[in-house]
Amino acid sequence: MTDLVTDGQRLILPNGDSVPCSMGRSGLIAAQDKREGDGATPLGRWRLVQVFYRPDRILDPIRTALPIQPLTEHSGWCDAPDDPAYNQFVSRPYAASHEAMWRDDGLYDIVVTTDHNTNPALPGLGSAIFLHCRHETGKPTAGCIAIARDELHRLLTDLEPESWLVIQQEI
Repeated sequence: MTDLVTDGQRLILPNGDSVPCSMGRSGLIAAQDKREGDGATPLGRWRLVQVFYRPDRILDPIRTALPIQPLTEHSGWCDAPDDPAYNQFVSRPYAASHEAMWRDDGLYDIVVTTDHNTNPALPGLGSAIFLHCRHETGKPTAGCIAIARDELHRLLTDLEPESWLVIQQEI
């Protein structure tokens, strides 16, 4: 079992090193208070579920024990609380509100999904809480945790089916 622990400012890697990270623009929030679109990162322990990546940008092989899926220009994630696919991967075009996972800014070159608000996804309690690539300026996310792309690529080799992202107030 691998725990990745973060306070939203730094992420502790399995080898004990820490790397800078970004969190939601609204800071950290108790998981039960998380709402769709609030820009907050939910506190809690979230299982890391699956890796998505841009095959045109990530040319070195991804080595991880998690399921891997390449993104395409049709990849999306539903953020419409009343849609049956809320907080799930969807193929675009998609009628309900969703975000495109094929992005020009590089933030989703590598994405690791979490089990935040899944099984079942409760309408309005937040979607798309990911571990993904950090903006080069370190700017905040919309609620995810983000680290440098090279660090994330290296980290994937340490992830296993029982890997967790632990988001807490202090490390």
